[in-house]
Amino acid sequence: MTDIAKRYKQNPILSPSDLRPSNAQMIIECLLNPGAFTFNGKIGLLVRVAERTVQKDGFLSVPIYNAVGKVEILDIKLDDPKLNASDARVIKYDVTDYLTTISHLRILFSDDGIKFSEDVYYPPLFGEGAYESYGIEDCRVSEIEDTYYLTYTMVSPNGVGVGLRTTKDWKNFEKKGMILSPHNKDCAIFEEKINGKYYALHRPSSPELGGNYIWLAESPDAVHWGNHKCIAKTREGKFDSKRLGAGAAPIKTDQGWLEIYHGATEKNRYCLGAILLDLKDPSKVIARSSSPLMEPKEEFERKGFFGEVIFTNGHIVEGDTIKMYYGAADEFVAITTFSIQEILKTLEH
Repeated sequence: MTDIAKRYKQNPILSPSDLRPSNAQMIIECLLNPGAFTFNGKIGLLVRVAERTVQKDGFLSVPIYNAVGKVEILDIKLDDPKLNASDARVIKYDVTDYLTTISHLRILFSDDGIKFSEDVYYPPLFGEGAYESYGIEDCRVSEIEDTYYLTYTMVSPNGVGVGLRTTKDWKNFEKKGMILSPHNKDCAIFEEKINGKYYALHRPSSPELGGNYIWLAESPDAVHWGNHKCIAKTREGKFDSKRLGAGAAPIKTDQGWLEIYHGATEKNRYCLGAILLDLKDPSKVIARSSSPLMEPKEEFERKGFFGEVIFTNGHIVEGDTIKMYYGAADEFVAITTFSIQEILKTLEH
């Protein structure tokens, strides 16, 4: 395997202790997979923050977002016969599943792309309503003309789908609701139209027939999606043998649309690979990684909340350089760089 990532020497750049909990009832468990963008001369991150509740003696407390994005706590007695807490991440009470942690999105800014901090004028984004009651996760940001398109994972007892919010100023957001129904995630919108249409990558999941593959969809308005096509599948014996999903918005190069994606094995080891799509018809795959571009090898990538994980859905492109922000071990945020031309040379046609 060949890892061509050039990691920042002072990684990780963000850890759970660097941010404050959203309120006194919550504890930050981990930071994950930021979306990235530029705004007013700064680099911004939309970091996924996973929190758990402060526990009370004799109870298991789980958090839920209500209709207006405020946390409500459900306290369940540990000796309640209707409680099944055998799984540390998902518990069942009566007939309903609950998550022990829920996620929201924090907006952070940086002048140098390395040191990030929150700004009180740009508040966090929380889950709102029935389809986001268990949080919002893993946001991709696509800038098209003067608008930012935020595609993220909506989580609730109803399932996992793709939500869309748009903004021009990062203070006012227009909610478009669920644009891809369960079970779906890993949605990244191309940052320019192709033949007058919007295009997006996404990842529906099938537990029986099919699998966790990358699909392509097209739309007249970036809200209503159709003409779905499966463009990349899992490959037995490789780093993406169990599942794969899109990272950030595809990068336009002279050779095609370059998409960096995550791939995982049956043992849930997550690495990064790349796929090259035709400029005029992105349903056509030109080339693909045979081996990972990046794999967990640093201590903070191999050990954490969930080890052996590298996951990205945010980058900034500067000429030939991809400045990539990634989640490590489902706990930390780190940064690395790639050369576009170097990636292209590794792909197999």
